[in-house]
Amino acid sequence: MSDRFDRFEWIPLRSLVGKSPRSVAGQVFVLQVALVVLLVVCGVVALILQSSRDTRTEAKRRSIAVAQTFAHSPGVLEALKASDPSKVLQPLTEAGRSTAGVDFIVVMDTKGIRYTHPMPDRIGKRFVGTIGPSLTGKVYTESVHGPLGDEVQATVPINNAEGRVTALVSAGLKVKNVTGEVYRQLPIILAAGAGALVVSTAGTALVSRRLRRQTHSLAAHEMNRMYEHHDAVLHSVREGVLIIDDDGRLLLANDEARRLLELSPDADGRQVGQLSGLEDEMVDLLVSGREATDEVHFAGERLLAINQRHTDQGPGPGATVVTLRDTTELQAVSGRAEIARERLKLLYDAGLGVGTTLDVARTADELARIAVPRFADFVTVDLAAGVVQGEEPSPTATDMCRVAAHGIRDDHPLYERGRLIDFLPSTPQARGYGTGRSELVPDLTTATGWQAQDPERTWQILDYGIHSLITAPIQARGAVLGMVNFWRTKQHDPFDEEELSLADELVARAAVSIDNARRFTREHALAVTLQRSLLPRALPEQSALDVGSRYIPAQSGVSGDWFDVIPLPGSRVALVVGDVVGHGLHAAATMGRLRTAVHNFSTLDLPPDELLSHLDDLVGRIDQDEARAETTAEVVGATCLYAIYDPVTRRCVMSRAGHPAPALVRPDGEVIYPDLPGGPPLGLGGMPFETAELDLADGTQLVLYTDGLIEDRTRDLDVGQELLRKELTGRPDRSPEESCQAVVDGLLPAGPKDDVALLIARTRALPPDQVADWDVPPDPSAVSGMREAVSAKLEQWGLAELGFAMELVLSELITNAIRYGCEPIHVRLIRDRTLICEVSDASSTSPHLRYAATTDEGGRGLFLVSQMTERWGTRYSAQGKVIWAEQALP
Repeated sequence: MSDRFDRFEWIPLRSLVGKSPRSVAGQVFVLQVALVVLLVVCGVVALILQSSRDTRTEAKRRSIAVAQTFAHSPGVLEALKASDPSKVLQPLTEAGRSTAGVDFIVVMDTKGIRYTHPMPDRIGKRFVGTIGPSLTGKVYTESVHGPLGDEVQATVPINNAEGRVTALVSAGLKVKNVTGEVYRQLPIILAAGAGALVVSTAGTALVSRRLRRQTHSLAAHEMNRMYEHHDAVLHSVREGVLIIDDDGRLLLANDEARRLLELSPDADGRQVGQLSGLEDEMVDLLVSGREATDEVHFAGERLLAINQRHTDQGPGPGATVVTLRDTTELQAVSGRAEIARERLKLLYDAGLGVGTTLDVARTADELARIAVPRFADFVTVDLAAGVVQGEEPSPTATDMCRVAAHGIRDDHPLYERGRLIDFLPSTPQARGYGTGRSELVPDLTTATGWQAQDPERTWQILDYGIHSLITAPIQARGAVLGMVNFWRTKQHDPFDEEELSLADELVARAAVSIDNARRFTREHALAVTLQRSLLPRALPEQSALDVGSRYIPAQSGVSGDWFDVIPLPGSRVALVVGDVVGHGLHAAATMGRLRTAVHNFSTLDLPPDELLSHLDDLVGRIDQDEARAETTAEVVGATCLYAIYDPVTRRCVMSRAGHPAPALVRPDGEVIYPDLPGGPPLGLGGMPFETAELDLADGTQLVLYTDGLIEDRTRDLDVGQELLRKELTGRPDRSPEESCQAVVDGLLPAGPKDDVALLIARTRALPPDQVADWDVPPDPSAVSGMREAVSAKLEQWGLAELGFAMELVLSELITNAIRYGCEPIHVRLIRDRTLICEVSDASSTSPHLRYAATTDEGGRGLFLVSQMTERWGTRYSAQGKVIWAEQALP
């Protein structure tokens, strides 16, 4: 029970007083409060009057009872017969008056003379009142003004034994005492009235509050106006409104809803499923009560947009509000707007999706794919054959190459991709190519000029269902590069003039990208050609190394990566890998200059660190020259790794300038990265380069590469070197060429972002039986002994026919070493692809070839050496110098 009372809210007095009387709720509240007050006041007055009347009646009744009781009391008649009745009766009346709660009891004779009275001085005087009726035996009550004031009294007779009236008794109360009884009851009456007023007012307030909620505190005229407006809006709005309860019964329908749904006049209150003319899908929606937003349904020939929401108000039965909007007339307009929006979206997507690369064929394929199926069922792109190669287009539509073909199906009869086509002048493709304007062929069955191109294939195309064509020229910078053909099948309407403009716009957006790709293809081909011409076309023949190599140009352009294999005297071989910072023709040209410089410096037979120092100076001078020339291209620097391998000693000496360290694949398959000091990149200057010497077992593979092989935007050098290690580990028997291909396949994507140069060389040790060496004492007489020893060795090798020339060369070189050099003097003879003799001493003085005059006694020794050998020269080492000479083997 307490929960029920908790739901009631006591309304404060201020809210009751401050309620606007203009609202219906306020007016009802004031009226009800006035009625309650009036009823309570009337009730209180009635209660007071009733109480007053009841009190007087009670006073009369009591007076009569007291008088009759005293009249019939025993001893009254005897007292009346006494000589002094007052003496006997006065005490009795006073005692009775006090006991009975009346104000007086008066006994009198039949003439009205008092025997008793509360005021003794009134005894013996005449009674104030009417005694006539009582003398006749009746009880008489009246109000008089007696000695005590206003009184209410009752007079009864005293009868003797014979029934005759012998005396009278009067008893009564003063009027003010009677009124006092009423006044004592008045607080109770007023309290009851006030309680009734409070309870009634509270009930009225609750009723008024509920009414205020229902009427939203509106005045009567406002509610009338609201309902008038509601009816006006409901029945004049151009949108149908339905209200349906949860049982699927129609509660309300405005005029527009009746018109749109063609409802009968008695539709209100009927089940929705019983209404005629409604589609089943619409009935299911209306009965379901689920939310719907702009769902489109047919109602006869009308197309209606339906919105449906549940009311969700109050605990009572729910209902669903449905609005209907006729969209039949807007459907055509919205359809055209949707087509325009789709075309704009197509152009926008083409701007983003066509030309993502600088590849001509890829760009053409992107154009074909973005137009299918949003604009055409099939799209083919034909470019002039020269455009595909990066060249200028031809003036006519002959020698066209189909570079892209895409459609909704793959079994189409159109020319396949890669086919060369010569369009006849009667075809729309040839006309559009010549005029630079698009051609629309809405019906291919009537286009005789198009059918003349290939009658058999054209009938196959028509039988396939292709019936309409737009061919648009690809124009850029005043030149026509090719044609784009848009084809439609019978599943769609033929192309029209508006779509011809769309095709022009679509192709125009792709034309610039195709032309940019063409220009890039040309420049890229030129740069690649230049770079490949600067790289070694074939590796030189030598016996120290088995070499494999790869050069892979970047997809977006060439840079300055290069490699080289340079034979050196003494069967030694130099390996070079370098990378010029930057891209383009300038980087390739700079790479050629550096490669030429390396070749020139290698002829001096310089150690790797000295050679890199000379390269560093050269790059610095190139930078200074270009800075003075204020050219936009500037070489920031270059990296290089230079290594020299000697097959006789199996020792490799190498140095690097900012280049990645090489990898060594040992004969057992283990891969290591040697601790090779890393110098600064070329061009910085000021820092010396360091060398490292490695003893390599026979069959060890040297892996030299540029950073494009191991470095990428998605991985750093450490990750790339680890991947290279995995590709090389465990395959020591694989040839260098096979290793190059495996590394390229494992580490490089399809289109690398940077050039890659890779050089893998497997070492070969020269057998000991092909090398002979002697220590020569610093005595001229030792020369003859050396000639004999060399002759014997040559005869052992089967080279006795070279003995005379080699004896002359050795005699001259050993004599010069004894005469001008320092100890120790050493002679080494090597049989390789050539016969090599080397004479070394500890002196750093270098001999020079000169022409001796006819009068000179000397100076003809080195001239004889140069004439008797193919090559000769001098190289320096930490121990001195080596003079060498080579003779071709027979």
